[in-house]
Amino acid sequence: MDGDAFLTKHNFIFYTFGYEHPPERVTAFLKYIPTRLQPHFPLLFLLRHWKWGSIRLVRLEKLYSAKNFQKLTEIFRKDFPEFVHFCPFRQKELISPPKSLIKKIYVPSQCLQGLFKKRKHDPLQKQALEIVSLLSEESGVPLVDFGLHGSVALDMHSVESDIDLVVYGGENFRRVEAAVNQLLASTRRNRGEYGGKVFVFNAVRKPDEINVVYGDYRYLSISPVVFRCRVEDDTEAIFRPALYRIGDYQPLNVASQLEKIETPKTVVSMVGYFRNVARRGERIEVSGMLEQVEHVKTGRVAYQVVVGSAINKEEYIWKVSD
Repeated sequence: MDGDAFLTKHNFIFYTFGYEHPPERVTAFLKYIPTRLQPHFPLLFLLRHWKWGSIRLVRLEKLYSAKNFQKLTEIFRKDFPEFVHFCPFRQKELISPPKSLIKKIYVPSQCLQGLFKKRKHDPLQKQALEIVSLLSEESGVPLVDFGLHGSVALDMHSVESDIDLVVYGGENFRRVEAAVNQLLASTRRNRGEYGGKVFVFNAVRKPDEINVVYGDYRYLSISPVVFRCRVEDDTEAIFRPALYRIGDYQPLNVASQLEKIETPKTVVSMVGYFRNVARRGERIEVSGMLEQVEHVKTGRVAYQVVVGSAINKEEYIWKVSD
């Protein structure tokens, strides 16, 4: 499931991305690298270090940039080729670790329940449990529909760490979001502060909310576009990938003027930062890659714009006023 973390036999720590996974592989992004393998990665790293047991880990300064994604793919292809998979439905290489290389999995719901069962907690763990309990009580969302991920879930946190929460289910997320907005005077989308500590809460689909399977669609990149539009449905904008159903497409440059048949009806963000940016009826400005989407079985074709295509440097979704 999106947001599940796993440790590989090389001691890389990956985070699962989305819900479409090739057979016997997991679509994921690299979060932590053991220091002994750092020389393979000539990229900029945060100065801070983490420890998983006795293993020292580092993290890239920018996890989601197009440049880093392309460079990481090159490095894995050269030095760790078993992690790279050519996707025939996207016609490009993706970092998709094989399940055979996974030695430990961290499911957020299980991590949270495990923390509740522990007899002793350090201050940050205690604070995480207090926040979850408060949000559950105020929102009416049961504790079983919450999860914990990030460094606290992996038990490699420090006093600098944030508290990273999961809410399972779209309706549950909106209830938690409303509770946070009512409890706190200052919030920013999926982020709040409790007792001087920043916490983040993100939505993960429940199994009955997963509506796509790997191989259902074939994707073809066409060209970069920049435009403004109106959000017509924000139901799936809280997940990752985030889906915005849109209308009133208005191009902002000549290259973005499209034939009627190519006008996108959906904006998809692969970048978690751009989920839940705008609600239904609000307007957004988008920079992304226009894609043709073909349903493999029926041949039906539609168009969407992807933000976080790993091709363009400057892709975004911003809420704008009329």
